[in-house]
Amino acid sequence: MEEPINWREYWQVLVEQKKLFGIITAAATLLALLTALIIPSIYRAEVLLVSVRDENVGTLGSIAGQFGDIASLAGIDLAGKKDRTAEHIAALKSRALAVAFMNQENVKPVLFPGKWDKETNKWKGEVPSDWKAFEEFDKQIRFVNVDRRTGLVTLAIEWRDPVLAAKWANALVRHVNDRLRKEATEEAERSIGYLEKQLSGTSSVEVQQAIYRLIEAQTKKKMIASTREEYAFNVVDPAVTPEKKHRPRRVIIVLVGLLLGLIVAVSVALVLNRKREHNDRSTG
Repeated sequence: MEEPINWREYWQVLVEQKKLFGIITAAATLLALLTALIIPSIYRAEVLLVSVRDENVGTLGSIAGQFGDIASLAGIDLAGKKDRTAEHIAALKSRALAVAFMNQENVKPVLFPGKWDKETNKWKGEVPSDWKAFEEFDKQIRFVNVDRRTGLVTLAIEWRDPVLAAKWANALVRHVNDRLRKEATEEAERSIGYLEKQLSGTSSVEVQQAIYRLIEAQTKKKMIASTREEYAFNVVDPAVTPEKKHRPRRVIIVLVGLLLGLIVAVSVALVLNRKREHNDRSTG
């Protein structure tokens, strides 16, 4: 049968080692406090977005079966409205978009201040690669969250400068809209060019009428893409400069340091007590 724990004995050990106990606990707490003060404050700026569905290209369902092959070769989707949320989010998270954004907004010198000479506006030694900059941006700065129930998308930027965090968040949304709008315009232009070639090579009135309708739909798509500023994402709530830091939570860091200090102090006190008892029995 196991003997019950003698809590009074343990308490007596701690009282005897109170000086060491206090030193270890105070040291751990002080170390945690210094760590909390050294860690820079990080602010989080958020943009609330909703993905835009494709506009219906018109009543093209009647020709989908008969002339769907022509539309497919021209890169035209006759399905009408389509939910491209997954594609838009993938573009928002993509490396290509992030690298283009960082180059446009001159983000690299901010990410790697130790390698950037402000006086000469030149890099000190080797220029950080786009891949290294993306790794930093993707893991530590930009965060994308999708609410599967509502479909709302939250883009967050976490950075030491709250003004810059809000600026980057709003600029990144504009950048993804501009990029996808440009791609849609170019795609529509390619489709129109292909259809015009097909139009000149056929004498069938029925086929010509179908092609005219496809060209009309692509012209409408191009016009919408050219004029709609929020092409892929509508901004529900733009980012504003955060006034409260997001992390670190310094009080929690100090409390964790205090708790760890207590655990270490108790462990050391018990080990020293057992070692002393062992020495006493050996010399006794």
